[in-house]
Amino acid sequence: MAEDVVLVTGASGYIGSHVVDNLLSRGIHVRAAARDPGRAAHLQRLPVSDGGSLDIVSMDLFDTDSVNAAVAGCSDVIHTAAAVRVVAKNPQRDIVDPSVVGCQNLVAAIDAAGCVERFVHTSSTAAISSSTFEDGRVFSNEDWCDDSSVKFNPYGLAKASAERVVRDWHAQAKDPPRLVTIHPCVTFGPPMTRRHLRGSLSYIVALIERNPPLLLPLHVNIVDVRDVAEAHVRALRGGQPGGRYLVVGGHAWFRDIAKVLEDEFPDRKWPRRQIPYSMALLAALFHPKITVSWARAHLRKQSFFDASPAERELGMEWRPMEESIIDTVHPILDNDWV
Repeated sequence: MAEDVVLVTGASGYIGSHVVDNLLSRGIHVRAAARDPGRAAHLQRLPVSDGGSLDIVSMDLFDTDSVNAAVAGCSDVIHTAAAVRVVAKNPQRDIVDPSVVGCQNLVAAIDAAGCVERFVHTSSTAAISSSTFEDGRVFSNEDWCDDSSVKFNPYGLAKASAERVVRDWHAQAKDPPRLVTIHPCVTFGPPMTRRHLRGSLSYIVALIERNPPLLLPLHVNIVDVRDVAEAHVRALRGGQPGGRYLVVGGHAWFRDIAKVLEDEFPDRKWPRRQIPYSMALLAALFHPKITVSWARAHLRKQSFFDASPAERELGMEWRPMEESIIDTVHPILDNDWV
C-alpha cells in the first residue's frame, strides 16, 4: 500500500511553514507547495523525523495544471494558501479572488485526482465574526460573516466565500474526502523568515518600530502559530467530520501586549500611552492598513470566540498568550528583521 503523502499549500507562508514543521516532526511525507519555491528554502532546514520526507513543489492556485500536479498522488491536503491582506487598491483581485478562485481550482483538482482521503482547510475567525458587532459579543462555530462586502471587510468576504466554496463542493461531491475547517484568530509565535512579518505579525512589528508611537484602543484574540499547526494536523483524523474549529488561545488589548514586551525587553522603548478614540479615527485616514470604517467597527470594542469544541474534540490546549508574544519578538530582534 502506498504511503500517505500530505500536500501543504501555501507552505512557505507563516502558518503553512509551521504545519510543515509539525508534520515533519511526526515522520510524515510532506509535499510542500509554494508559488515561489525559492521562498521555501527555510523549510529545507527543518528537522525531519524518521520515516518523514520533504518535497518542495511549485504551485500557483490560478494555474490549474500546477494545482493538478501538486494534488496528484496525495492522500491528504492541508490548504493554508491565501492572501492575508485587509486593504488593497483592488480588493476583489488582490484579496477575494486568490481565496475563492484558489479554492475552486483546488477542489476541482481533488476531484480529478481521486486519491485524497482527508482535506483540512484553513479558514479564519474572519469567516465567523460579523463585520460589525456589539461590544462583548461571543461568536461560535455556527456563525458566519454575512455582512461583509468588497468595499467593507473584503478579507472577511474572502474567507467566508472561500469556505462556502469548499463546503458547497463537499456537500455535492459523490465521494468527497473527510473535511474539517480550522479558524485561527490573530496568530502570534515565532516567524521563520522576514516574510512572515506580514499579516498578524504586522501588529507586533508596529509595536517594535513604535509606529505609531501611541497605542490604539484595540482588542484582539490571540493564538500561537504552533497551536494552529497542531490543530491542523490533529484535524486530519480527529474531530468531527465537517467540523468548524475556532482556534483561539487568549485575548488582550494592545496596551497589555505592549506591557508584556516592556517587561521582557526593558532595554527597548515601547509605546505606553493609548491614543484617544477620536484621534485613532483621524489616524485611520492616513494609515495604509486601516480604514476609518474598520476603526469605527472595532476600536474600543471586544469580541470573543468559543474555542471549546477544539479543546473538547481535538484535545487542544493553548500556549500562554505571553509566551506567544515573547516568542514572536525574539527571532525578529535576533535576526535584525526590523
